[in-house]
Amino acid sequence: MKILRTTIFGQNGGDNVLNQVMLIGRLVNEIETNDNVSMMTLAVPRNYKNEFGVYETDFIDCQLWGGIATSTIEYCKKGDLIGVRGKIQTKNIETSDGEKKKTTYIVAEKISFLSSDKINQGE
Repeated sequence: MKILRTTIFGQNGGDNVLNQVMLIGRLVNEIETNDNVSMMTLAVPRNYKNEFGVYETDFIDCQLWGGIATSTIEYCKKGDLIGVRGKIQTKNIETSDGEKKKTTYIVAEKISFLSSDKINQGE
C-alpha cells in the first residue's frame, strides 16, 4: 500500500497555498473612502434555506484600492449587483474600549459591474 501525502502549507508562503475568493452580491451602501482606501459591504445570499425556510444573507466587507476603488465609486451605487475577485485578509484590532478583536474582509483584486446603470446604458 502506498501512502500519498499532500502538503497544504508550504514554507514561507510557498507554492502550495491559495487565498482566492469570488463573490457576487449587492452593494449594501455607498462606498466609504478614508486615506486612499475604500470600503464597501456586499450582501451575498446563501444558496440554501435555513430551518425556517428562509434564505439567509451574509454581509461581507471588501477593501478597495487605487483604480479599482475609483471605478467602483464612479459606476456603482447602493443595490447594484457586483462581482468581486480577491483575497481574504484578517487583521487584529483594538476597539475604543480596549477590547481586542479579529476582523476579516476581502481585498478586492478585480471588480465586475454586473448591473450598474451607467455601464448598461453606455455612459
